[in-house]
Amino acid sequence: MSSHRRRVKHFDRKSGPRKALLRGLVTSLIEHGRITTTVDRAKEVRRHVEKAITLGKKGDLATTRLLMSRYPNKDAVAAIVKDLAPRFKTRPGGYTRIIKIGRRPGDTAEMAFLEFVDYDFEAKGAAKEEAKATKAEPKAAAKKAATAKKASTKLVAAKKKSVKKTQKKARAAARA
Repeated sequence: MSSHRRRVKHFDRKSGPRKALLRGLVTSLIEHGRITTTVDRAKEVRRHVEKAITLGKKGDLATTRLLMSRYPNKDAVAAIVKDLAPRFKTRPGGYTRIIKIGRRPGDTAEMAFLEFVDYDFEAKGAAKEEAKATKAEPKAAAKKAATAKKASTKLVAAKKKSVKKTQKKARAAARA
């Protein structure tokens, strides 16, 4: 079977797993704003995301239900209708871009970023740094607690050892 005039990529999957793959990639892109995937997958996912955002611009209940039937993830559909559609209200299409990033080391598949055209990685980076900082505070506290626990465990072990020593001496004295 030739690949001429073929509209969709099948990715060597049956329809169910292929649909699941595309749903997952669409949901990830909507959730994160940028994903790393193969170029072929990015090109296929782009079609679905662009159609979803164009549908989301209508913003009515029927559209929301249609999007829910295609991408059964409430958070993703809500993001399309409430966040992405208003963001791209004046734009007549072309909501995503594909940036090729070279080949994957394992199988040399061509990789790419698929991101929204208004994706701001500096802002995302700052948000990630802030999230890391807030995560680091509990980690530091947990590290201190772990160190204290280790110290107390060592003390308990030393005390047990000294108690065993004195018990051993007492037994030896009782025998003599």
